[in-house]
Amino acid sequence: MTVNIIPPKQLPQNVMAVAALKRVAGYARVSTNEEEQLNSYAAQVEHYTAHIKANPEWEFVGVYTDEGISATNTKKRDGFNRMIADALAGKIDLIITKSVSRFARNTVDSLTTVRKLKERGVEVYFEKENIYTLDSKGELLITIMSSLAQEESRSISENVTWGMRRRFEAGKVSLPYKRFLGYAKGPDGLPEIVPEEAEIVRLIYRLFLYGKSPSFIASLLTGEGVVTPGGKTKWQPNTILSMLKNEKYAGNALLQKKFTTDFLTKRQKINEGEVPQYFVQGSHPAIIEPDMFDLVQYELLRRATSGQNSVSGHPFSGKIFCACGGMFGSKVWNSNQPHRREVWQCNRKYSGENVCRTPHLTDQQIELAFLAAFNQRLTQCAEIFTAYDEVLAALTDTSDLDTEAAALTQECEVVMELTRRAVQENASTALDQADYQQRHDALVARYEVAHTRLGEIEKTRTKRRAKRANIKRFLTTLERQPDLVTDFDDELWYTTVDRVTVHGDGLLAVLFRDGVEVVPQAKALPLAA
Repeated sequence: MTVNIIPPKQLPQNVMAVAALKRVAGYARVSTNEEEQLNSYAAQVEHYTAHIKANPEWEFVGVYTDEGISATNTKKRDGFNRMIADALAGKIDLIITKSVSRFARNTVDSLTTVRKLKERGVEVYFEKENIYTLDSKGELLITIMSSLAQEESRSISENVTWGMRRRFEAGKVSLPYKRFLGYAKGPDGLPEIVPEEAEIVRLIYRLFLYGKSPSFIASLLTGEGVVTPGGKTKWQPNTILSMLKNEKYAGNALLQKKFTTDFLTKRQKINEGEVPQYFVQGSHPAIIEPDMFDLVQYELLRRATSGQNSVSGHPFSGKIFCACGGMFGSKVWNSNQPHRREVWQCNRKYSGENVCRTPHLTDQQIELAFLAAFNQRLTQCAEIFTAYDEVLAALTDTSDLDTEAAALTQECEVVMELTRRAVQENASTALDQADYQQRHDALVARYEVAHTRLGEIEKTRTKRRAKRANIKRFLTTLERQPDLVTDFDDELWYTTVDRVTVHGDGLLAVLFRDGVEVVPQAKALPLAA
């Protein structure tokens, strides 16, 4: 075998070799804004700047930073994400950082990022562990160190959760003050009322009881230039609805409404019984009186079940009903004529085969009927106050419901424990799956019966509290009105009238908030409960 060498056709070029400087960046991060951590953060920035510039073979790219951001994932770390983007774009050759835990506490994020950088020839150096990622041992060491850091993050998360639940058990309340209208953090760490904001909260509750919808209230506040709890200029109906349902405005606190399902993603879900909740009564000063709060909860329930959601600004909207079951709506007759008229008419008048014969009404007719009915009640004040002493006491008594609720709650706890044991037994022992499924289904059905009844009891409690609050509100209004009323007043109408029923003969029956119906110039008849 013969090997012949073929010489090159061109002579070597005389080129001066120039060693390129390695482009180096530092990465610094602290997870809190506390003074001690901020000092550490400033020291890291200063250290990396001086360290990189002192090496003649390195070109200083910069120090990328994230201040006061947790490292359980990298999605919200702007400095980190910008640094990785620059490195992948070919602007960085080496990244220096303090430790694996400063870089990432999530094994998956850490390894994914290191491998992306490795593919582009970018190296990361962890000072504390003395690890270079392009070294043959680098990836194994990073996997081990990242796993340890991730476990540390889990331990911290569990400790924080444990501390929060101990605070809940002790009844300690903390609000997201920057996004919570009406309260500020007081000197003792507890919520204190902000008077100007509290007036807005009371207005929202008052308007809702006056029949206005969350959409109407949101539009009104936006038009008035009132700023939302989040500092925005436009109110959303969901914000109004959330405020109307929030028990903290009544001075109480339901704690642990949500809980964290994953310490890495920080994902939260609504607590539907997976973890305990704690109801703290009288935990802080109330902006809304308990009676008014109960009325609003009942009104929310009533509207949700009836589908009624008044949006009109007129006081009669959503309050006038026809004996046929329809609701009266505002109509304009001869809108383009000089004798234009606004009337109230049954919405079913011309719908379907049977035409409703109930006559239409004017504002004046409704106002006069209300004044006559209210003055009739006013003349019976002494009898009313005497009669309702016992009624209020009966409505306040929920001892029968409380006893039943306690028994049902215990039943739920027992069934949950039996279910947990059944699942555990099935996981550790070979059982007949048909028998196991039958037993499991029976426990689930047993739990659903108790849980459903608990919901019914709470609705009954809400109705009783609302009925009591309605009566008290009505009696308070009567006490403040010593003389007969001669002029229609919106406030009086809203606070005393539940609804008005129009009959075919034109008579109007005014149902007051205490449950008594009055047909003007006729005897007041209490309605059945």
